[in-house]
Amino acid sequence: MAKQANWQERPSPSALSNATKATGRGVAISNRANAICGAVAEVEVDKTTGNVAVKRFILSHDCGLIINPDGLKNQIEGNIIQGVSRSLMEEVKFDSTGIKTLDWSTYPILRFPDVPEIEIVLLNRPEMPALGGGEPSSAPIAAAIANAIFDAVGVRLREAPFTPERVLAGMKKA
Repeated sequence: MAKQANWQERPSPSALSNATKATGRGVAISNRANAICGAVAEVEVDKTTGNVAVKRFILSHDCGLIINPDGLKNQIEGNIIQGVSRSLMEEVKFDSTGIKTLDWSTYPILRFPDVPEIEIVLLNRPEMPALGGGEPSSAPIAAAIANAIFDAVGVRLREAPFTPERVLAGMKKA
C-alpha cells in the first residue's frame, strides 16, 4: 500500500504554510475479525472555509481467501464512498423537540463530483479462510481522514463528521 500511495516519510503535521489551501495525508489500520485493512487518505483543507475535500483514497484489504475479486473491489469502493461521506458530512441532528434531520437538504451526502480518486490493493491469501470483505474496509476510513486533516492544518479532530465548522473551530483553538 505504501508503494501504491507513493508514501514519502516526513514529520507530521506537514510544514504549515500561509497558503489558503493546505494538503495532508493520513494513514490508519484496522483489524476486524482478522480481516486487516490499511488506508491512506489525501485531503485538501480550505483554511478560510474549513471545507475538507478528500482527493485520493488508497485502501489495502487482507481478508484471506478472495473468492470474487471484482465483487470485493465493488464492495470496498462503496464502503470508501460512504465512509468519506459519513466522515465529512453525514450527521443526524436533534434537539429537545426531536429529530431535525428529515430530508436530503438537512442530511447531505457526498455527491459524485466530490468522490475521491480510489485505489484498492487486494491481498489474496488462499491458505487462509475467507475472512470478510464487507464491513472491515469501512473501519479505517474516518481515522485516515482525521489524520490527513491533522497533517494538513495541525488540528486533531475527535468528533465526526469533520464539518467546516468543526475544522474552523479546531484551527481557531490551535
